Amino acid sequence: MFRQLFRHLREAQPHQVATMTVQELKTQLDARTPMVLVDVRQPEEFAYDGHVAGARLLPLPVLATRLNELPKDQPIVCICRSGNRSQVACEMLQRYGFTNVTNVVGGMIAWQRAGYPVNRQS
Repeated sequence: MFRQLFRHLREAQPHQVATMTVQELKTQLDARTPMVLVDVRQPEEFAYDGHVAGARLLPLPVLATRLNELPKDQPIVCICRSGNRSQVACEMLQRYGFTNVTNVVGGMIAWQRAGYPVNRQS
């Protein structure tokens, strides 16, 4: 009886967001694995704190209004400073029908701690 009562709650929950480490991201980038890497930080963070080469800046506050810039037929990998905003971005993308989204755990903090290169604008 309880299963039937609460079945709609289980069905309403979004799918679990896939995750990858910065090491996995680096490996995929080096292998030129097709993906759209989306950085959801603010423009000043992207420019001055550094970003992964090839990342597209789509700040989280405007992501929902710019979904048409993202392909639904390619993997989308989201990154931010620590992995929190990118998790929110992945959940949002799933709600809008994107099925192949992945969050980079640890974000740019983990990327830089691993010693991977960053692009900076001055």
